[in-house]
Amino acid sequence: MSLITRRRAVIAGAVAASVGTRNVLAQGGYPNKQIRMVVPFAPGGTTDLLGRIVAHYLTEQWGQQVIVDNKTGAGGNVGAELVAKAAPDGYTLLLGTVGTAVTNQYLYKTMPYDSLKSFAPVALVGEVANVLAVHPSFPAKTLKEFVDYCKAQGPDKVSYGSPAVGGTGHLAMEYLSELAGIKLEHVVYRGSSLVMKDLLAGHILDTMDNLPPYLQHIQSGALRALGVSSAKRWFAAPDVPTIAEQEFPGFDAAPWWYVAAPAGTPADIVRKLSDEITKGIRSEAVIKKIRETGATELPGGAAALVKQMESENIKWKKVITAAKLEPQ
Repeated sequence: MSLITRRRAVIAGAVAASVGTRNVLAQGGYPNKQIRMVVPFAPGGTTDLLGRIVAHYLTEQWGQQVIVDNKTGAGGNVGAELVAKAAPDGYTLLLGTVGTAVTNQYLYKTMPYDSLKSFAPVALVGEVANVLAVHPSFPAKTLKEFVDYCKAQGPDKVSYGSPAVGGTGHLAMEYLSELAGIKLEHVVYRGSSLVMKDLLAGHILDTMDNLPPYLQHIQSGALRALGVSSAKRWFAAPDVPTIAEQEFPGFDAAPWWYVAAPAGTPADIVRKLSDEITKGIRSEAVIKKIRETGATELPGGAAALVKQMESENIKWKKVITAAKLEPQ
């Protein structure tokens, strides 16, 4: 059975299983108590900020408090597991990432949940661009020059920094390397701030990482941006060309976020959540708040989220396999 067929079968089963509990809304009205939004990363990062934006919006719309609960660890798996095992009643939600939805299953030997079966897809939220940024001393001013230089130096002779093994920057660079026919040495840091510190000092000469923290340094000339990983030019850096428009048509490695509920959550509750969140993501007030984080809005309901997961699964499974990344 293909991945797409499996996903559709799982979703159909979840809907059928919820038929008997559709009277939840009629009996008490949803929501009639506090909702917990689990964010599987630490406070202050983009995942946390987006979770708080969605939580604040729902609180305002429904008059029931939606609290953010940060549960960190294992690339988001700790928080995702908590939601997967929560009561399927709509009162525990996940603000997930491309990792919890797609890539973690290929990067961890043991998964505490099934990315496919453990959740009811609710809605997309937002995305952000990665940027290929270099120190001014790096002997390349364009993506083509970067690729040519790496080829001339040979495999593993050019290194780059990123915040994590299997993180979005690491995978985006592996994706680029696969398409370009180059092989770079990956230098792993414990966080983007440490990558940026060494990059600004010239201790490393290039990185692939989330764009927002680097933007001020790119604008000041302290760093040079060779391309962004999003399908379109990024709203906050319109002068930086995409990797796709320069050398590799179709290249898209933009990290994204979504909301999901535990599998078995009644269909009416999932639908209400999906409709409300999607409406919010399309509103001017929420778009403004999302863009202030450096991310951009990515509106779409449950069906759009499923489609996103399907296409991203095909892409990242291929990239991770080609890169021969061993599960941790």
